[in-house]
Amino acid sequence: MSDAAQPTAAEVRAAAEAVKTALDRHLAAVERRSGEDDPAVYDAFNQLAAAAEAYDELLYDRYDEVTPFEIPDADDSMPPYTGPEEPNALSVLIRRDYAVAEPQRLMAQARRIEAADDDGVGVAASGTVHGALGLLFGEFEPDEIASRHKEFGLEEGDSTLWVTASEETPDPGEWLEAPFEQVDAQHVVCRFDVSAVFDEEFDDDMDDGVEEEDADGDADLEDLEEDLDLDEDLDPDEDLEHRRGRDGGPARLESDR
Repeated sequence: MSDAAQPTAAEVRAAAEAVKTALDRHLAAVERRSGEDDPAVYDAFNQLAAAAEAYDELLYDRYDEVTPFEIPDADDSMPPYTGPEEPNALSVLIRRDYAVAEPQRLMAQARRIEAADDDGVGVAASGTVHGALGLLFGEFEPDEIASRHKEFGLEEGDSTLWVTASEETPDPGEWLEAPFEQVDAQHVVCRFDVSAVFDEEFDDDMDDGVEEEDADGDADLEDLEEDLDLDEDLDPDEDLEHRRGRDGGPARLESDR
């Protein structure tokens, strides 16, 4: 970045002051919170996150430095629930992503569907990937495809399921033209996400634990060897006596001390 495009020192300091103000507001909102999902706390959190992000960016642009903390993106968290306490209706919104890992397998499955179609509807649709997908999702329920995706040449990506509450069931056909545009995040009762990102985070934690355990294990083994101080020059008979035990009992390690 050129010097002309860099923020000024005054801009960086102003951003730092904004973070301090946002911290004070967040603490005050937490101290006055009226319940677990107090909207004031949620708003203060978002303001703090925005201020911290702005400061972090300016600090990096000006001084090539970063802050030692990370505030989760406000978009990654759900707002507090403000829907009906006793909802009379609900909507289930599902998104599942797939990669077409094996197009030939997918089209082969589509040809089987065509062959079983006595009416001959959709003949030759299996010759293209998009045609095969249309046949597949027209024949099987989404849940069945999710459970059998490998058979169909698909590879799972991220998925999410939202359950939203409402006072009344929408009129027939009311939202069909834009089914996902009018979702109120504050009416989401629960949400379930599946992503390889979570698996990677878990694997990283496991790897860290294994490394620490291996390090501890090596240290323990070294301590044991020092405590035992076994004589490497023992003759075979004496060594056997050590391993079996002086009294002829079960094998055990004994210290010369």
